[in-house]
Amino acid sequence: MITITNKIRNLFLRNTLLQHLLFWSVSGYVLLNIFTLSSSYQQIDYIYTVIFMLSLAIPVELNLIVFIPRFLNQKKYAAYLLVFVSSLFIFSLFNQVLFSRWIDFLLPGYYFISYFSFSDILKFFLVFMVITTLLHLSKEWFELKDASQKMMFLEKEKIDAELKALANQVNPHFLFNSLNVLYSLTMNNRKEAPEAILKLSDLLRYVIYDSSTEQVTVDAEVKMIHDFIDLQRFRTNPDAAIHFDTDIDDGQMKIAPMLCLPLVENSFKHGLKGDVKDTFVKINLITSDDQFRIIVENNKGTVDRVGGNGSGGVGLKNIRNRLELIYPGKHSLLIIESGVTFRVEMEINLG
Repeated sequence: MITITNKIRNLFLRNTLLQHLLFWSVSGYVLLNIFTLSSSYQQIDYIYTVIFMLSLAIPVELNLIVFIPRFLNQKKYAAYLLVFVSSLFIFSLFNQVLFSRWIDFLLPGYYFISYFSFSDILKFFLVFMVITTLLHLSKEWFELKDASQKMMFLEKEKIDAELKALANQVNPHFLFNSLNVLYSLTMNNRKEAPEAILKLSDLLRYVIYDSSTEQVTVDAEVKMIHDFIDLQRFRTNPDAAIHFDTDIDDGQMKIAPMLCLPLVENSFKHGLKGDVKDTFVKINLITSDDQFRIIVENNKGTVDRVGGNGSGGVGLKNIRNRLELIYPGKHSLLIIESGVTFRVEMEINLG
């Protein structure tokens, strides 16, 4: 029912001829009933109504076709008011002269009588010109609204496509690194391999299914980080200091998925590698009111250099792009790099 109604509305909005025919048909019926003095319609009533409408249609159509586009739409308000008032008086006078003097020469034998004074005719013309102007402006408003909605829809589709492309970059990247962990465990016949597979299964479920939704809870993000850390412990040096601390006032707070994982993954990839003593990864996740904040800090490994265009190619650059699309003007991503440490602070205003 809604679809049919929208189709009829769109057809009516696009078809100018149909709009004019409908308007003048309704107007003709109303005027015919005003001009008919007897209990039934007579031939002279139809003729009088048609001629009156013709004289009325000239200023109305001039206003719609010429005055509004050239003056009102161009914001030439003084010029529009001048031509509007001038045509109102000129054609009202024309109507009065037509029925008081000229009509007998055009249609002899009907003995037309001018029923209305000049002020009455002026009111007729004023009402019709004002109503048609308002209808025209309403039509333009609906057209502008429809165009705006289409633009918003296209913009949303574009953003969704960009977000999916960025997510598709993250997922294979994460999967590749995680499979390397399993490969290392199985090659060394480590007894932790089955447990690692279960951890990876939970992570994959989150990455494949939950990350396809627009938002997830903070609790879900925290569990995902815990699972990832547990999986990574299988490949890291037992002496590596790995700390994940949380201070969460609302675990059901919603946030876009897969914003934290690349930061955490990046810290493990570049921090806990190489021949470096006292390796560490520190993660702090804090929520307060409508603020979400995560701080990830790690030592620098000796193999890869972090920073630049985003560690790992798709890491920081990917997150920065996603933040711009999802939280424009409501986020900050701060990178602090020293000679031996690398720190990333991401803050999002969810209000």
